[in-house]
Amino acid sequence: MGEILLVIDEGTTSTRAMLFAPDGRCLDSIAVPLLQSYPRAGWVEHDPDQIWAESANCAAVMIERAGGPDAIAAIGITNQRETVMFWDRETGRALGPAIVWQDRRSAELCRTLKEQGEEAGVQARTGLLLDPYFSGTKIAWAMANWPQLREAGERLAIGTVESWLVWKLTGGLHVTDATNASRTLLMGLGSGGWSDGLLDLFDCPRGALPEIVDCAGQFGSTTLFGGRIPICGLAGDQQAATIGQACLAPGETKATYGTGAFMLTNAGERQPTSRHRLLSTVLCQLDGKRAYAIEGSVFVAGSVVKWLRDSLGLITDAGETEALARSVADNGGVYFVPALSGLGAPWWEPEARGAISGLSLASGKAHVVRAALEAMAHQSHDLKTAFAADGCDWSRLRIDGGMVANDWIAQDLADVLGVTVERPAFTETTALGAAMLAGVGCGLFSGLEEAAAMRGRVEMFEPTMDGDARAARLNGWAKAVAGVLA
Repeated sequence: MGEILLVIDEGTTSTRAMLFAPDGRCLDSIAVPLLQSYPRAGWVEHDPDQIWAESANCAAVMIERAGGPDAIAAIGITNQRETVMFWDRETGRALGPAIVWQDRRSAELCRTLKEQGEEAGVQARTGLLLDPYFSGTKIAWAMANWPQLREAGERLAIGTVESWLVWKLTGGLHVTDATNASRTLLMGLGSGGWSDGLLDLFDCPRGALPEIVDCAGQFGSTTLFGGRIPICGLAGDQQAATIGQACLAPGETKATYGTGAFMLTNAGERQPTSRHRLLSTVLCQLDGKRAYAIEGSVFVAGSVVKWLRDSLGLITDAGETEALARSVADNGGVYFVPALSGLGAPWWEPEARGAISGLSLASGKAHVVRAALEAMAHQSHDLKTAFAADGCDWSRLRIDGGMVANDWIAQDLADVLGVTVERPAFTETTALGAAMLAGVGCGLFSGLEEAAAMRGRVEMFEPTMDGDARAARLNGWAKAVAGVLA
């Protein structure tokens, strides 16, 4: 067995595979874009067959470049969470499109269940809220609207993206790790198992669901690439990034700014409870022992830049945004509330719509672009306030994701949050966390503390904005959000 760790990182807008050395060096990578479809307003879908084909192709390229399957110690998989798929156990064929985490089609169901007084009980059992974001509401919608799922009977398999990939890689192993299971609305956060009451609430057949397993261990193996390679690491993307940022002690916090933005604070081994509309979730499970996190989720982050480029044509490349933001002294009174897929934490308004406010004849493209980037810090501050109210304030923030390659955003976060912001030199911490888990699972590392050396060097951004300027920014943002919520 070699010592190279292969990671399949199946995200929302792309699928990639990466090779890691045990010291944390990324030896090689390949990425391909992932197509999204929007059949109706608020609906977002992927093609499960494309997810599998592109993931397998990327893995094959990396294995060949590594020198063949014998060079690979283990595979780690990390994935877009909450996206759910349905397939036939006998044929392995998808029974419909993947319903993506951004999808809002179950908003009416969520509203009905809230009116029936179900949310408090759901939150107590799962740590989550009733929102279309989570897999359980999507499953309920699909079971009610796609007759082919009922027709499949005992052949029906349901799973999130890592379940689909493991099934295809192994030829039929049906598992999910505890981090992904904790995002479904179907798992009891304290018990770590599927809840009969929740399965009934969301009309989900227990026999269709995967077995819940640890995040590191021996999860079968694949022989599709010319030799046997064990699968040893599994985690949802935000938990993987938290591990990749070495947030292994209670209170340590990371924020990933990718398609969406997700902040997780390590809450330790006691199951946390949020009283301020944040989420409680599994951070990691090893040897059956769970560590938890408090999480705040923002649905639109990097996707707003994609929207500025593809839908409005204000930019031709994401790299232009930093120069545009620096080209004006301030936002000129322009605020952008990017509720393009509703508002996430701490508001949880799935039907909210985005708004650009404060426009005048003096406003230009640069002001709109700057306001879009500023929204990252504004939304992060809303979450910091909620975390603090739950007793988990941030003393510093470890950031990653595609957006934070932009130095302007990193500094703006430090300024608006008023804390030190820490950015690793290698910002693909989601893949790094999956590599760390795979390394633990195959025995390269004794535990995550030893694997944390893979993180490498970091860069610091210190706050420089004065209090009056910060207060003015946040006051303008609060008014903009109030207008959207109204």
